[in-house]
Amino acid sequence: MARAVLADAATVARWADSALRPGREGAGADGKGTLSAATAERAAAELGLTPDQIRHDWDTARLAGLVEVHGDSARPGWRLRAWHRDDSAVLRGWVALFDAWSIAHPEPADLEPAAVAEVVSAMPQVLSFLQLSAGPVPLAQLLDLLEQRVTELRTERCEIPYGPQPEPGMEPGAEDTPLTPLLEWSLRALASVGALTYGDAQATLTPLGSWAVWVKLEQICVAAQSPAGNIEVAAEDMLRGCAQLRPNAARAEYRAWLAARPVGAAVTELIDAARGEDALIRGLAFEALRVVGAPAEPDVRTVVDETPLRPYALLWLAEHDGADPEDAHAMLTREESTWLWVDTAAAVADHGEAPLLVRHLESAVQATVPALLDEVRAVGHPRTVQVLVALAAAHPDPALAKAVRRAAFQVHTGGS
Repeated sequence: MARAVLADAATVARWADSALRPGREGAGADGKGTLSAATAERAAAELGLTPDQIRHDWDTARLAGLVEVHGDSARPGWRLRAWHRDDSAVLRGWVALFDAWSIAHPEPADLEPAAVAEVVSAMPQVLSFLQLSAGPVPLAQLLDLLEQRVTELRTERCEIPYGPQPEPGMEPGAEDTPLTPLLEWSLRALASVGALTYGDAQATLTPLGSWAVWVKLEQICVAAQSPAGNIEVAAEDMLRGCAQLRPNAARAEYRAWLAARPVGAAVTELIDAARGEDALIRGLAFEALRVVGAPAEPDVRTVVDETPLRPYALLWLAEHDGADPEDAHAMLTREESTWLWVDTAAAVADHGEAPLLVRHLESAVQATVPALLDEVRAVGHPRTVQVLVALAAAHPDPALAKAVRRAAFQVHTGGS
């Protein structure tokens, strides 16, 4: 059903990808990726549609993430690239459109903006009621619920107007705006994105709309289960708070943290945290990005050329493309594997126990310790000296510890 709702938008997005070389020639100069009049006319002629239909489908494609806007240009989004092979990409695109229902179908110009904002804020409760009803609900019943919720919102705000107020009867505000036309607009807008059907003075959630409401409620429940404070803190603090958790518990924390944020902003924050000096946070950031999944792919690809992040990004991309996590390391070069070994050892040295650092030797791709030391010295990781000193102090074999200390000294002095 999500594919059906987005089919026309996907058609226009694919046309733009093919005919305009990711839309670079077709967007207007408004910084919003709006199609130029000439491009809309050309697309209409080639696709057998009207320019208005093209503009509507293009706007839908932007809201659904099938098209990504960058300044005055637009390019295909990851959801369009994954359209034929990933049902979850299509669903995520539809959920993005569902979240933007009030933008996809703008309110009439004669409606009071403050009242519109109140109704938009109140609609989640109306949708939840529709889902619980599991069938048609009369408009009068929905109107009663909407009025109750809007009254609650106004009471919660308890706002005292500042400055001179208009004389009674002079300028009607949000409180004077009838809610019936606002409710009808909201239901029509939600029907336009496929969330419900509306007619004969009653509304019914579609299966897709019911699923979306259930997902939103589940996200709220997941977020509520997060230990106090973790959901509200920055990415680095959240990751640090998850450092001592078992993998399943940590993933639950990542999901709760992500559920409370727009996915794009969350991915950016996680990658920024990975760029820090703490190797443990770097590794955990990419574990959290695994929970994000496909929406993180474009951002992960952009950091492949950043040396500290490259091995993590390559492993993430390999697993995302279907590689078994145990086999994904084969995607790394010897140098990349060695860099990752040093970075992981730095995390162990900073946050783990000495025996764990000794056992970390077993994960090296080199067959012997001398070979490992030679390649570690050559790889140029900024934490090499500290890692080797910590390993020498922890290793129970005096001869091996001596060799590791010698290697640390050579790296420190620049010798060979």
